[in-house]
Amino acid sequence: MVSPKRASAKVVDIRGGGSDDFPDDLKIFFLEPSVPFPFAPGQYCTIGLEGIERPYSIVSAPHEPYLELFIELIPKEFRIGKVLTPLLWQLQTGDCVTLRPKAKGTFTLAPEYDTQVFGSTVAGIAPTVSMIRARRAGYYQRDWPRRWFIFHGASYCDEFGGYAPELLRYQSEGLIIYRPTVSRPAEERNKEWRGLTGRVNNIMIDELRHWGIMPDGKTVCYLCGNEGMIRNLGNKKITPAYPSLGKLLLFGFDVKDIKEEMFF
Repeated sequence: MVSPKRASAKVVDIRGGGSDDFPDDLKIFFLEPSVPFPFAPGQYCTIGLEGIERPYSIVSAPHEPYLELFIELIPKEFRIGKVLTPLLWQLQTGDCVTLRPKAKGTFTLAPEYDTQVFGSTVAGIAPTVSMIRARRAGYYQRDWPRRWFIFHGASYCDEFGGYAPELLRYQSEGLIIYRPTVSRPAEERNKEWRGLTGRVNNIMIDELRHWGIMPDGKTVCYLCGNEGMIRNLGNKKITPAYPSLGKLLLFGFDVKDIKEEMFF
């Protein structure tokens, strides 16, 4: 029996994991909650299996029927203790997971900023996609004077998880500028890649200059994904482990104009 503090969610579809042109370590899950599940774009849900729980950012927008989760299976050497994600790789359509019945998280849009900039790595694109879909559906009830800027990094081009075509479509609609980049361009797996190369944290400042985006108090930057990218761009406090401020702060951005969500 599900605890009163837990609802459940049924798996209605799974994509990726070695199919749909995805690598083995990436999957998209579509879940049908057993209870109404309101959330704000950018928030996360907490699901569980066999008593192990973990939060995952939501890709879907609030008006969509299912919870869509884009999940990366990190290598064993980076796992600490009991982890949920490997168990999810065993799920099949029709299976159920537990679901805490309330979404959480403050990594949500700050609509008052005229310029919106997003930097992410692999599955860190999830909350960005949620916000863009919500914008298209009229969720924010405002217009912006310029397109949103989306920087999306991965080691390999197949790690964009099938979201690149969707984001390129939003670019063609005039909503965003989408700048995907791969960090290992010389490897065979990227032989067809013709786009940007380099890590997000190594190209982002030059890209901001190129597009005329300056730390003017009217620009907000969202960083979501792995710790290395976030620390390199957004580190707000000098410590022995991180002896330099993030590149965005050195560029002139104020701490309040940078929002972060770290996955691992």
